[in-house]
Amino acid sequence: MTSRHACRCFSTAVRDEIHRVPELLRQSGESLAGRIAHIDLGPFFTLELPADEATLLNASRLAAGLQISAPTVHRHIDLLAELLLVRKLPPFLRNVGKRLVKSPNIYVRDSGLVHALLGIRTHNDLAGHPVAGASWEGFVVENLLQAAPERTVASFFRTAAGAEIDLLLEIPGHGLWAIEIKLSLAGRPEKGFYIACEDLKPDRRFVVNAGSGSYPIDDRTTAIGVHELAAMLAALDA
Repeated sequence: MTSRHACRCFSTAVRDEIHRVPELLRQSGESLAGRIAHIDLGPFFTLELPADEATLLNASRLAAGLQISAPTVHRHIDLLAELLLVRKLPPFLRNVGKRLVKSPNIYVRDSGLVHALLGIRTHNDLAGHPVAGASWEGFVVENLLQAAPERTVASFFRTAAGAEIDLLLEIPGHGLWAIEIKLSLAGRPEKGFYIACEDLKPDRRFVVNAGSGSYPIDDRTTAIGVHELAAMLAALDA
């Protein structure tokens, strides 16, 4: 876990600010204001989404927990995405002759908010918390997408049988990059990653870990730190 990720444990006062999002938007007169006049995003954003970081959107389960309808959950998610608080990472749906997962992956875009809303104050709190791996995944996704060239298309890939790639980047002029994300310092990809790569045949394969530098895992897969891969992506646009 990098120090940058671990230190993003914000003050619990952030929770109070999140509850004020609808009020602030109404006051601003933005075009979104009419859509949130009767929506209380506080419980939805502060109670449900942080605990579900980096998971498939399950609108029915979220709806049951908050006693609202599934269509309302979708509207809330869409609004939070427009507010740049949440990222909906779409599934990669190219026809590979297999049954594919079609729900988006959901991330709270600021890992510091995830930590604050879950009461995570220190590095030790985070290291022992069940959300640590998911928070790291969200942190890596955001940093890589910020560094990626314009017109890069991001998605993830998952089949019903368990083949999975955490992040796919379709980069103009550079092909398809498959990225597995691991919190450990020397994480290796699971069998599902290799199966998915056989299906998609990406041009480059990476395993992002919590360390620094890079080294080959096999003749086609490179282990690399998030900062190094972000720099590599940024250099493509230079």
